[in-house]
Amino acid sequence: MKMDVNKQMILKKIPTKASEEFRNFPMVPRVVYGKGSFDTLGDILMPKRKHSEAPMIYLVDDVFENTELINRIPSIFCDQIVLISAEEEPKTGQVDALVKMIQEKFTELPSGIIGIGGGTLLDMAKAVAIMLTNKGSASEYQGWDLVNKQSIYHVGIPTISGTGAEVSRTTVLMGPEKKLGINSDYTTFDQVLLDPDLTKGVPKEQWFYTGMDCYIHCIESLNGTFLNAFSQSYGEKSLELCKEVFLEDILASESREKLMMASWHGGMSIAYSQVGVAHAMSYGLGYVLGVKHGIGNCLVFQYLEEFYPEGVALFNKMLKKHNIELPKGICANLSNTEMDTMITVALGMAPLWENALGEQWKSIITPKKLKTIYQKI
Repeated sequence: MKMDVNKQMILKKIPTKASEEFRNFPMVPRVVYGKGSFDTLGDILMPKRKHSEAPMIYLVDDVFENTELINRIPSIFCDQIVLISAEEEPKTGQVDALVKMIQEKFTELPSGIIGIGGGTLLDMAKAVAIMLTNKGSASEYQGWDLVNKQSIYHVGIPTISGTGAEVSRTTVLMGPEKKLGINSDYTTFDQVLLDPDLTKGVPKEQWFYTGMDCYIHCIESLNGTFLNAFSQSYGEKSLELCKEVFLEDILASESREKLMMASWHGGMSIAYSQVGVAHAMSYGLGYVLGVKHGIGNCLVFQYLEEFYPEGVALFNKMLKKHNIELPKGICANLSNTEMDTMITVALGMAPLWENALGEQWKSIITPKKLKTIYQKI
């Protein structure tokens, strides 16, 4: 059957991929919110089960080992619960090992991957879901839009609020050469479950550092050159909620709910924008010293008055209110090689620097300037 000539001409004019100016970003298509909503997980997953030999794989923070939460996970048939430590940042090697374990243990692709925990576990779940359908190592996909095939069904269930990993299109991993996300349209979760009750009992400092990740998302997005009405609307709401949580005296239950939504909005604020200086430099700290993302952002942000004066002033008020003392001397004993590596990793985050400082960022940020900031930490 021949296609109409006019139709052929029209099709030729249609671009093969979305315009760089108007990015067609994905969003989480389904989300459940509410106290106790974790108990709906079984019903949510049931229609997604392919058959009894295609398991649901639950990647769970090992802090929940021998707790009530494990018993509430709807594990049936050949489902598997894998406990994973979140003490260190997620690594590409860990992702590769998990994918290999799943492929060797099961003859069928899993029906889904469910991440239960903080940013580390959520990023791990997103990465494993991608690598089960894409060949090679996870390290080969660190960057922007390198993933070619649709990931398998994956679900995110945060048990701490602030990272925005539940809503973002990236999974940040430590690779052999760099700390960088797998940023792709296939990374975003297919389903997110937001239950504020799951964030009960988070240690105070961890709560603060992870919450500050959200706060810094807002500051960097709202002060960035990529800012637009889409990002601004989410960033402003997230910032408003962060101020309530960290500067006002509100009930613990209300605080949990507000911070969970601040995390969601903070993550959305960078979907059509980017983060900035603190995140770029935090990646360097994470890669060389293994500093976790939340505290890494805080360690850097305290010295960024030049770039975010109002944001840093407010951050200092939050530190004081919650009696948080940031560690000192983190970079005191670095070798020249380690310092150079840290600077190289940070400078490699070009989109973040461009958002923070514009297209001419290379004339503003130099290795010497970064070294001066790192030496203060």
